Amino acid sequence: MRTTPGSTRSWLRDHFLIYDSILAVVLTTASLWWIALAASGQEAGWLRSAAPRPADALNLILAAACTLPVALRRSRPFVLLVATCVPQAALDTLHYDPGLSRLGGLVLLYSVAACRGLALSLAALVVSFASYVAGVLAGVITPSWPDHVVVTAVLLLCWVCGRALRLRRAYLAELVQRADRLERAREADTRAARAEERSRIARELHDVVAHHVSVMTVQAAAARKMLDIKPDVARDALSAIEEMGRTAMTEMRSIVGVLRTDGPAERGPQPGMHDLPALVEQMREAGLRTQLWIEGERRGLPPGVDLAAYRLVQEALTNSLRHAGPAARAWVTVRHEPNELSIHVEDDGRGAAEEPARIGGKGLEGKGLGGKGHGLVGIRERVALYGGVLRIGPRAGGGFEVRARFPLSHSALK
Repeated sequence: MRTTPGSTRSWLRDHFLIYDSILAVVLTTASLWWIALAASGQEAGWLRSAAPRPADALNLILAAACTLPVALRRSRPFVLLVATCVPQAALDTLHYDPGLSRLGGLVLLYSVAACRGLALSLAALVVSFASYVAGVLAGVITPSWPDHVVVTAVLLLCWVCGRALRLRRAYLAELVQRADRLERAREADTRAARAEERSRIARELHDVVAHHVSVMTVQAAAARKMLDIKPDVARDALSAIEEMGRTAMTEMRSIVGVLRTDGPAERGPQPGMHDLPALVEQMREAGLRTQLWIEGERRGLPPGVDLAAYRLVQEALTNSLRHAGPAARAWVTVRHEPNELSIHVEDDGRGAAEEPARIGGKGLEGKGLGGKGHGLVGIRERVALYGGVLRIGPRAGGGFEVRARFPLSHSALK
């Protein structure tokens, strides 16, 4: 496997203890080599007024104690910074050559600023300045004013670089968290959109299937009864069933077509309030005596309200056809008002004498208050989606009624 410099750096960042250990060994080796190399000259170093003592084992041990803690700089940087002040003070007090031991303190100061909070990093900066000031006050080192400026600038530079790295890491972490939150929000929105679309498709499929199958069932029953008595009537009923089946298949292809991904969906115009006369005529052919009244000035409706209102009338008449009985009558009243669309669908059922049985039976499931049928749920969802008001319940004098009001704004009207 080929290794690139970038992958090596990434591996070292992931295994930071190995990286820090290598840094500590290199820094300690360079410091000891510096001390051994300078032992022959014994000249005064920077910030010192006199030549250091000859190097010995204690000198090397104290110098190594200032740089080896760098290997653990990410775990306990502040503690190690304070701890290295002791061997550093011993080197200065005993007039040993410190070598590169002060670089260990600078690395630890940088590590505190980069890995810890602002308060602890400021404390580390104070400790570093205090160590330097203690050496000055003890007379171990005798810097000039330019030396003070240089030392102060170096300490501040290490601290600022560490803080800048910490802030950059925090900024990148915030970006990652924000991206994760946005991704989770996007996934939640996608799931909500899918659930809403599934609910919409389920409502449409239920409305189409329930209406057409109910009409086809009633007509098939009528055709079976008239097959031997009046063949012509039975033939007309079968033709109506065939036509109703074709219509149902067309509407179902239009709804399910949006789920296909292998090609463009087969789209067709959605039914609306202008199709109410045809719907009423279908109900009459199926055996439900239905009358339609349209009051007020007809005007264009928003597409969503137009479809919802049509489906409401369709579901109400379908339930009347299924549950109201063979001799029932139904009335549909549509009232166009300036700011509202009102719909009233009612039937006379089987009469007041049989109303309790109807309430306790399937009629309640399909149309009653608190029923659990999918049609009722779909009606409530459609009306609530457009801020409408819905009432479904028994009708005075027998039967059931459905009342709905859809609010309309002037901007939404065509």
